[in-house]
Amino acid sequence: MAKEEDAVMVSAEILRNVLKSQYHASLAMLRSTIENCPDDLWYSEVPKAPYWQHAYHVLYFTHLYLQPDEAAFRPWEGEQSNVQYPDAIPGDPIPDSTLPLTPQPYTRDQVLAYWEHCDQMVDAAVDALDLNSPESGFSWYKISKLEHQFVNLRHLEHHMATLAGRLRDFSDLGTRWVGARHKR
Repeated sequence: MAKEEDAVMVSAEILRNVLKSQYHASLAMLRSTIENCPDDLWYSEVPKAPYWQHAYHVLYFTHLYLQPDEAAFRPWEGEQSNVQYPDAIPGDPIPDSTLPLTPQPYTRDQVLAYWEHCDQMVDAAVDALDLNSPESGFSWYKISKLEHQFVNLRHLEHHMATLAGRLRDFSDLGTRWVGARHKR
């Protein structure tokens, strides 16, 4: 059994600061992939979904999952809400819906505006989360709020890495690594 003085205690403030730093770092890397994406790649449907769809999708879920729960989510003001899948990645059609599956392509400027919205909300959003809650606040995630934030970061990083890989394959442009980013 470890001695009490050997135990590492992480305060809620330190944990929140780490989460904020990693959200900002991951978002900074995502911004780089968006800014450096050539127009030909931005709208290309090869391999399957256009670049803009992945960029918008990851911002949508970063924004959503930074909320305390489903009910607290308010869509970004630029969202095209007249579609079945506002996150931009289609699933199976919703029965009896006449709405298109996905939004019209978002421009780079629109996605960067959404990026700005997400980056600016990180600090206040993380501060407002009950990281001790045993529930994520989202019915489809049966995990604690803290674990849900790690899932959200992994999702953000997964798509950022996918976009960075596509960017490197298409144009041989790399994405600068950001290990930590503390907003002031």
